[in-house]
Amino acid sequence: MGGFSAFHWFVVNAILFVVPAAFILRRVGHSGWWAIVALVPLINIIGLWVLAFIPWPALDAKPN
Repeated sequence: MGGFSAFHWFVVNAILFVVPAAFILRRVGHSGWWAIVALVPLINIIGLWVLAFIPWPALDAKPN
């Protein structure tokens, strides 16, 4: 029988990767639109490393 089409895989990837990544990015104080990077192979790994080491505006805004 038939498998999933490219559109179905795109929707599944968007739900599994982009939506949670957007929530995390907004929580740490960055634009949720950067979550689209999660769909690009290899760039998503680089983006994760960059996110780990750049300053997070949400942490800078909280008083200690």
